Amino acid sequence: MAFVPPARHLLRAKDAADSRYFEPLGVDDLARAAGLSRAHFSREFRRAFGESPHAYLLTRRLERAAALLRTTDRSVADICFSVGLQSVGSFTTSFTRTYKASPTAYRAAFPPASRHALVPTCILRAHGRPQHRTFREDKDGALN
Repeated sequence: MAFVPPARHLLRAKDAADSRYFEPLGVDDLARAAGLSRAHFSREFRRAFGESPHAYLLTRRLERAAALLRTTDRSVADICFSVGLQSVGSFTTSFTRTYKASPTAYRAAFPPASRHALVPTCILRAHGRPQHRTFREDKDGALN
């Protein structure tokens, strides 16, 4: 069977799922973005991308949650709601099924988020300067 590129309307729905995963999106919303009925959209999406629209959206949300678990100290519940999911229990179950570890265990397998904290350059420069300047000072502290 020859590869048939997905139609542009299906790509619009996929792009909507990628960019708006944190919103309370459903299959109806994605079908609307594609300009198709829910049933026809679901069939065409599965045929084009190999998974249901719901599974695709859930995968995007779980990928983002995994990134947040690796790089932040936010609570599991906060991460769950920030990626657009409504139930911490369902999130934990889906995450564990996908990543073979609970969100808490997954986070523990990575270095603490504080190691990833970016410090502004101005702060690095201020704290990197010598504290005791000796330029043009005598031993008693008077300037020449």
